[in-house]
Amino acid sequence: MRLLIATKYRNLVGGVERYLQILIPGLVNRGHQIGLLYETPFEETGERIDPPGVALETWCWSRGSREETLAAVAQWGPEMVYSQGLEDGALEGALLDAHPVALYAHNYYGTCISGRKCHSFPAVRPCGRRFGAACLVLYYPRRCGGLNPSTMWRMYGRESQINSRLRRYTKLLVASTHMAREYHNHGVRPDQIDVVPLPAADDTPDGAPTARTPRGRILFIGRLTDIKGTGNLVHAVAAANGQVGPLTLTIAGDGPELEAVQALARALGVSMRCTGWIGGAEKAELLRETDLLVVPSLWPEPFGMVGVEAGSQGVPAAGYAVGGIPDWLIPGVTGELASGDPPTSDGLAQAIVRALTDPVHYGRLCQGAWEMSRKFTLDGHLARLEPILAGRANDVHPSEVHTEAISDSCPRI
Repeated sequence: MRLLIATKYRNLVGGVERYLQILIPGLVNRGHQIGLLYETPFEETGERIDPPGVALETWCWSRGSREETLAAVAQWGPEMVYSQGLEDGALEGALLDAHPVALYAHNYYGTCISGRKCHSFPAVRPCGRRFGAACLVLYYPRRCGGLNPSTMWRMYGRESQINSRLRRYTKLLVASTHMAREYHNHGVRPDQIDVVPLPAADDTPDGAPTARTPRGRILFIGRLTDIKGTGNLVHAVAAANGQVGPLTLTIAGDGPELEAVQALARALGVSMRCTGWIGGAEKAELLRETDLLVVPSLWPEPFGMVGVEAGSQGVPAAGYAVGGIPDWLIPGVTGELASGDPPTSDGLAQAIVRALTDPVHYGRLCQGAWEMSRKFTLDGHLARLEPILAGRANDVHPSEVHTEAISDSCPRI
């Protein structure tokens, strides 16, 4: 198959690029011809998403004549364009006009002004509202984003443009059943949507994790922002300390909330260490030393790959039942869930206690988390993806997304 991947960056920047870095070699190894169209100039010295040893046809949208770029792509003749969500609406529109396009919606693409899909006032809560003009009215009262009106208006215009194109895609792919409901709520037909979970990096141990006794080692991995719920996490660890302690909290990440979280931990007497950003072998080693990953996100995470990564090391998780997290965090099987409506520190504390109190139950959670992680492989991802991109959606195991089963998983506020 001749497949054009359209994306913003050719360099490794974030989760979307990491996905493509895993995906492209898999597609090439299966005999597909891959082209790469990217929007932002490529830094030769930076890490790239395409394998250095594989010769791909590549085009940069921001260099040279756009008409010549589109003509070159047309001459190359892709059978399908696989878009990862583009910044330039003119490019996305031109591709839709000329080729069949499948979109992988990694985030709330065209369904939220700020992309956060939550309100921040009077407290951070997921938002299940359908995107539209009413979002402009609520933007300031509910603190949906920043305070710059020109930025708000610019983002609204961009998301409106994206939203108007959603029904033009041949297929719209998402990582979780929550995101499938989100796009159905925005008028995308259920038969146009496919749930294709993301593949994890290939770091799952060959054998099952060794049985171990929990020693109260709690881990958070991610960027420390208001919607990540790290304040709730510190309060939860403090509350759980009295029931299943002593607990030690490790924060692997950085962000604007770091100082506030450190001050809160000191005030509540929570034993906490901060490692800063980690990755690769260092992250795997930290996970092996961890008893429980906690994902205290207050916003509806589209998926939450960090839970699958932890499961690959036999580490269960605790977190709120928001967004796509319940797709992999199965209470009593891969970890323990707390209610996300509303998300409270007491609820999260009880999830931590349930996970760690009984060593036998904890051992089952470790095994369940590891078995869950083995379902998110590149081979499994490609087995679902290839028939969809080739226009053979009936070859894929039917998605659990049906019109009568789809309902908003977030409260309407």
